[in-house]
Amino acid sequence: GGSFVPKRPPIPGIDAFEGTSVFYAVRKMEQFRGKDVVIAGGGDSALDWTLNLAPIVKSLTLVHHRDGFRAAQHSVNQMRELVAADEIDFQIASVKALHGDNGVLNEVTLAGPDKIERRHKADVLLPFFGLTMKLGPIADFGPNLNENLIPVDTEKFESSTSGIFAIGDINTYPGKLKLILSAFHEAALMSQAAFHICRPNEKLRFQY
Repeated sequence: GGSFVPKRPPIPGIDAFEGTSVFYAVRKMEQFRGKDVVIAGGGDSALDWTLNLAPIVKSLTLVHHRDGFRAAQHSVNQMRELVAADEIDFQIASVKALHGDNGVLNEVTLAGPDKIERRHKADVLLPFFGLTMKLGPIADFGPNLNENLIPVDTEKFESSTSGIFAIGDINTYPGKLKLILSAFHEAALMSQAAFHICRPNEKLRFQY
């Protein structure tokens, strides 16, 4: 159904900080050494990077909207041990605003269950709220779309635009099953039809 992209939290103006102070993945841990880091989220990624970055950052605050996590219990236990030892901070809150200039973050606004907003020092925000699928430029290719899926025939798996085929999760037709097994079948029929477009002067030699 498209490419996987990180879910962007609904924080006003967050795009201005992306790539300089806001990151949705950790590529190099060293770039966060000695920084005040805020990690937002309650899944495995948030907990894993909390544990991995804690030894090298200046300060680390884990922010989650509740005191419960969708992460491995061992990681949660380790995080709580670090909190108990005052090595990191855990706050039940949500990030409401970012503060800084020219993409450089210096504070975030946090709001807890009491709805009171507080400023918190931060050089870096790492939001880990999972992934979502975006159709991307495929939406501009021309085929008709049905709820971001491409309707196809079941003879060739061709879309409404001649020469554009769709197989796998991105297509839709009556009786569609989202199985890898089904996609192999779709790929086989699509390839037969695509061959005649790509090599119109050659004869298709069918083989088992």
